[in-house]
Amino acid sequence: MPFRPFRALLTALVATSVAAPMSSSEVPAPAPVRPPEGLTEARYAAVRQDIRAAGRMAAEHGHARRAQALRAMADPARRFLFFDGRDGGRTAEVFGDLAGAERVAVLVPGSDTGLDRYARFRAGAQALHRELGGRAAVVAWLGYRTPETLGAAVLSTHRADEAVPPLRALVRELGPARVSLLCHSYGAVVCGRAAPGLGPVANIVLYGGAGTGTTTPLRTSAPVWAARASGDWIAYVPHVHFLALGPGLDPLSPESGTRTFPAGDGGHSDYLRPGSLPLRNIAAIVTGHA
Repeated sequence: MPFRPFRALLTALVATSVAAPMSSSEVPAPAPVRPPEGLTEARYAAVRQDIRAAGRMAAEHGHARRAQALRAMADPARRFLFFDGRDGGRTAEVFGDLAGAERVAVLVPGSDTGLDRYARFRAGAQALHRELGGRAAVVAWLGYRTPETLGAAVLSTHRADEAVPPLRALVRELGPARVSLLCHSYGAVVCGRAAPGLGPVANIVLYGGAGTGTTTPLRTSAPVWAARASGDWIAYVPHVHFLALGPGLDPLSPESGTRTFPAGDGGHSDYLRPGSLPLRNIAAIVTGHA
């Protein structure tokens, strides 16, 4: 349709003009100490100390909710590859034996995901790990400052471009051939922008994707899968990319070159719901049984 680019640009301009300035204050946190390299218990222990230090600082500045959440994250039973509580927070939680896993699924989240809204993201990672079984591991990668669903940043690829270097670095560390990237909502834009430099990853899965972040098929040798549930509002997002505005191609369009799979009738946040059709299909892709 010839009016789609104009409609998308108009949407961007209107949303930018009416978006209210964010009034929430940043929670202070100390700079993290660089942890040891490798997928080792020593690394997990070092990152745990960073989390505890951030929790103490949050409590000292009166941020009781953040302090409580960080105390839970610092539980010795939990493992993190990195943590930085500054600027909205960055972290990567591990589920399963990452060093010994045959296959690794890396979850790349979309908008409105952060340390203060981490529970749903973590629950999805846990559900996926249970579905995959013992020979696979899951990394819940909150490695960038996600945009807000109703903010201006979600209308451009700038946040996605900021996420590209750390995501590529993680994939290199894990060993690309065994890694599947599972990219939700705005996370699909992140994965689309990162794809050309990822190396030979096993799969790229765009589910509930806002767009591919490009105007052409992803430049990757990996199979690229896409799905959208029938009850997902993301279907109404205009798919265009012009002057860094817009999320790019619809992941389900023929022009995107993806392989599609069924995702049922759930909503935008239901893809990793325990027992759901999309969860089973995503797990089958990761394990090579799709």
